[in-house]
Amino acid sequence: MSERTKSPVTVLGLGRMGTPIADAFLAAGHPVTVWNRTAAKAGPLVARGAAGAATAAEAVAAGPLVIAPLLDHEAVRETLTPATAELRGRTLVNLANSSPDQARELAAWAAGHGADYLDGAMMALPQTVATASGFFLYSGSQDAFTTYRPELEVMAPAHYFGTDPGAAEIHDLAVLGTGYAALAGFLHAAALLDTVGTPPEVLAPLAARWLGGMADFLPELAREAGSGSYSDGVSTIDLNRAAVGSLIGLSRTHGVATDVHDPLKDLLDRRAADGHGQDSFSSVFELLRTRNTPKG
Repeated sequence: MSERTKSPVTVLGLGRMGTPIADAFLAAGHPVTVWNRTAAKAGPLVARGAAGAATAAEAVAAGPLVIAPLLDHEAVRETLTPATAELRGRTLVNLANSSPDQARELAAWAAGHGADYLDGAMMALPQTVATASGFFLYSGSQDAFTTYRPELEVMAPAHYFGTDPGAAEIHDLAVLGTGYAALAGFLHAAALLDTVGTPPEVLAPLAARWLGGMADFLPELAREAGSGSYSDGVSTIDLNRAAVGSLIGLSRTHGVATDVHDPLKDLLDRRAADGHGQDSFSSVFELLRTRNTPKG
C-alpha cells in the first residue's frame, strides 16, 4: 500500500480486540486516533505514535474511517450518540457483538446521520489480529467495503457478504455454530476419557489431528448438501447411526451425560426411518433446512 493510500483511522474502544487492532494500524503506518472510556488505557498506544482523543466526538472527527470494536450494540450507540455531527461523511465499521436486526438498525441510524456503515464480525482472537489465522466478515455498504478494503485487510483477511447489514452477523453465528459443536464434542470426549484416567491434555492433540481431517472433509459435505446428491457418500447414515449409538451407550455406562450427542442420534434415526440409511451423512442437512422442497 502506498503512503498516499494510508488513510487516517479512528479506533473507538481499547479492550481485548481494540488494542491489537489499533496496534495493527500503527504497525502498517496509518495515522491512528484512539479513544477509550478509561483514558489511561490509551497511554501505551499514544507512546507508540497514536493520537489520543479526549472525547469520542473528537476521535470521530479525526479521520474518515471509524472502527468500533466495542462490547455490544448498546455501547456503540451510547458512544456515538454525542458524536452524530462528526459522523457525517465518514464510514463507521461496527465490530461490536450485535444481532442481525441490531446491525440493520444501526446502519439506518448511521445513514440518518450521513455516514456509510459496515457491519463486521471478528472471527479472530486478540493474538490473531493482523495474521492469516483470523478473518473478519463484513456486510453493508459495498462502496465502503471497496474503498476501505486495504484498511480492513490490515486487521485480518476480509470477506464481504452483501449489502444487507445483518448478513455478517448471520454468517458469524453460523460459523460459530460449527465451532461450538466441535468444542462441545471435545469436552464430552474429555469427560468420557476422564472415567478411565486419561487427562484432557492427552486427548487434545489426538482430537486436533482428527478435527483437521474432518475440516478437510467439509468441501465434500458442502458439495453433497449443495447438490442434494447423497448416494455416493463414503460415510452413510447407517454407519454413523451405529457409531453414535455406541458412543451414547458407552457414555451412559460410564455415567457421562449424553446431551451433546442425543440430538444427532435423533436426526440419524429419523433419516434412517425415512428410508435414507444408505445416503451420505451429509443428508442430515435435509432435516435441518427450512425450504419447502427437499432435495432428497
